[in-house]
Amino acid sequence: MSLIRQPAVAGAFYPGQRQTLSRDLRAMLDAVPPGLASALPVPKAIIVPHAGYVYSGSTAALAYARLAPARKTIRRVVLLGPVHRVPVRGLALPGVDAFATPLGDIAIDAQAVAAIAGLRQVVVSPQAHALEHSLEVQLPFLQSVLDDFKLVPLAVGDATPAEVAQVLEVLWGGPETLLVISSDLSHFLPYAQAQAVDDETVHRILALDAGLSHSQACGGTPVNGLLLAARQHQLEPQLLGLCNSGDTAGDRNRVVGYASIAFVERASHVH
Repeated sequence: MSLIRQPAVAGAFYPGQRQTLSRDLRAMLDAVPPGLASALPVPKAIIVPHAGYVYSGSTAALAYARLAPARKTIRRVVLLGPVHRVPVRGLALPGVDAFATPLGDIAIDAQAVAAIAGLRQVVVSPQAHALEHSLEVQLPFLQSVLDDFKLVPLAVGDATPAEVAQVLEVLWGGPETLLVISSDLSHFLPYAQAQAVDDETVHRILALDAGLSHSQACGGTPVNGLLLAARQHQLEPQLLGLCNSGDTAGDRNRVVGYASIAFVERASHVH
């Protein structure tokens, strides 16, 4: 019998009803300017926020819309996000066969799991995934912009950037593999201060500076790991959008920052 990780934040972070969810996703994706959505090349990796859709969905859509030309090409999504509820050492696989969302089930890529299972920093922790939202909120977006893909979900806890980069290297693949890093930026600063902090953080990401702290990005560990890998593979980062909850659906006294960043292969490195 298949083990399926059920949604934990459907109806809270995003609509729990299939029809409403599909409608909201389409609206967010359709709002992306056509020139941005069709820009080439398709990203090898993206950094996207993971708050409730009312707060950060429009920013996340800026990155997901860029995947449309590769709808039939991308077959594996390696998805990394930070743990918020259950501490874990290393990068945790969920120990299940599929993840469920209101839009349907997504199969886990067993071949990819087997490829990284022997790495000492890779562990199995159903508990780390059970209530974790950082990965879950990305899934309906992926289901909306891709046709048929399998998932490698990793909840990242206490790990080094080098340990994250090693996992990404094993799973790097070619155009069939997309890397998704789920991370918000600063948390609970006043609006103007958050803008200044987040501007600096984005500047460092665009410089491939893999020394971000968790106060700069809650997904700092997986982001830093991606930045190491991006430098190794000569990926070029592109800022697609930057805002905070004070720009969308929250007050401006205590805001959370959001950015969407695409990483593309330089022409000489495109497969």
